[in-house]
Amino acid sequence: MTDIQFGRLEDLPLREAWKHEALQFTPWLAENIEHLSEAIGVQLELTGTEVAVESFSADILARDEEDNVVLIENQLETTDHTHLGQIMTYLAGLEAQTVIWIAPAFREPHLSAIRWLNEHTADGFSFFAVKARVVRIGNSPLAPVFEVVEKPNDWERSLLRKARQSSAPSEVGEKRRAFWQAYLDRVPGAAEWGLRPLRLSSAWVPIEGLGEEAYLSLWVGSEDCGAFMRGARGSDGQSLIDKLHPDAERLAATLDATFEGSNGHFLWKRAGMSYSDPARWPDLIDWMEHTRKSFEQAIAEIVMRRAQ
Repeated sequence: MTDIQFGRLEDLPLREAWKHEALQFTPWLAENIEHLSEAIGVQLELTGTEVAVESFSADILARDEEDNVVLIENQLETTDHTHLGQIMTYLAGLEAQTVIWIAPAFREPHLSAIRWLNEHTADGFSFFAVKARVVRIGNSPLAPVFEVVEKPNDWERSLLRKARQSSAPSEVGEKRRAFWQAYLDRVPGAAEWGLRPLRLSSAWVPIEGLGEEAYLSLWVGSEDCGAFMRGARGSDGQSLIDKLHPDAERLAATLDATFEGSNGHFLWKRAGMSYSDPARWPDLIDWMEHTRKSFEQAIAEIVMRRAQ
């Protein structure tokens, strides 16, 4: 005989936790993306929410550890054809390589569509169907659960193979992670604008006040490091470039940067130092912090002047 008391695990409708998909579920998922990372076995870094694609808005965009675009579409109800169609539109418009469709229940035709895409698209594309649950025991706090119900063939084998690899790219990734961790150690406040120690070559700093998504990308390379401005993930950044172009000369002079760029990247500024030597990391981090503050201040002054 035991004195241990057991409760019953209870499944609740998702709307018990989130009343509104766009206003509550999507922001929560964006802020707690690590739950999804654990479910699929890949570290994800948030890059944007409600990203415009033609007349639609993609719920969440992220990047994986190899800097590939990850599209996340979430629902509070059973899957429908409308969301499937939107996913295909986003896939083309955002050049995503991984698609994660989240819902409390999937209709069989939609699971079949995910299977077909995994079997017939080119290598490098991955499609997931993830069932979202909200559970509790008795009066305990609600707990989110994500269950992968469809995934690419041999996904676990692929993850295991990557985990066992000791190739140069993996070493580079670990060095990048160590650098961004050193950045956080030296500047703890960087966590407030979203810096995390991931194995990525760049960190994105949100730039406010321009009326659209804008970022300062801080990047590291074996030969040089630097910073540049860019728009939202998947955009060509042209509207942002056009918006700042009237102040191009002022910005270039103030920031000692080059306004012209390519591929939607502009206002380039180089550090003139590599991150290869960890002994130079403090100097590079200080340069990046000074650059970040300079860009933020320069943009803020333009926004303030235009508002007068």
